[in-house]
Amino acid sequence: MREDEPKPRPGPRKRDRPAPIDTELVEAELVRALGPAKGSRAARRVAEGARAFANERLDEARKVLSPIARAAPGAASVRELLGLTLYQLGRWRPAAKELEAFGELSGAVDQHPVLADCYRALGRHQDAEALWDELREASPSAELVAEGRIVAAGSLADRGRLADAIRLLEAAPRGRKPREHHLRTAYALADLRERAGDVSRSRELFAWIVGVDPDFADAADRLDTLR
Repeated sequence: MREDEPKPRPGPRKRDRPAPIDTELVEAELVRALGPAKGSRAARRVAEGARAFANERLDEARKVLSPIARAAPGAASVRELLGLTLYQLGRWRPAAKELEAFGELSGAVDQHPVLADCYRALGRHQDAEALWDELREASPSAELVAEGRIVAAGSLADRGRLADAIRLLEAAPRGRKPREHHLRTAYALADLRERAGDVSRSRELFAWIVGVDPDFADAADRLDTLR
């Protein structure tokens, strides 16, 4: 598979973003790496790159961030943002390199689902599974765990293990008041149920999603095709 051919997740793809840029942290990282003058200038450029990313000007963000990441490889926040930019561009291998660096430098699991999705697209399923295990062990936010679960299920489905993928998603906690990550998990499960030939259950899940949020992704259209 070519790197520019995305292998979609089993569900509506979420726009992956880093937390809002902490300008003081970014400047501190870059000043430490490049010195006061160069570091301050680079921090301003990172802010420009962050705005370009937020506005989906991904090539512009990449061009701004890449030379700064090379000049200051220890700046975790720059490596994170560049990794997410490359991921959105479908450049799985360089994205994985940047996100691996972010994880090593920060010790954070925040981008494990995105990194696992890169591994999945590259056929590195064992590495994707290892990240899912780390994420479950860390037990961060429910939304982050849900994203990791969706990617892990997709990795299983890619290998023809639909029953295992379905069981993994079925095991996800269900909230009394559904939030976005509950809907995303249900969508992924409905998709896999349809692929497995369980049209009735798939229809039920899509109907539940539409009942909660009629405008969620293309759930309404998917439901219409199953009627």
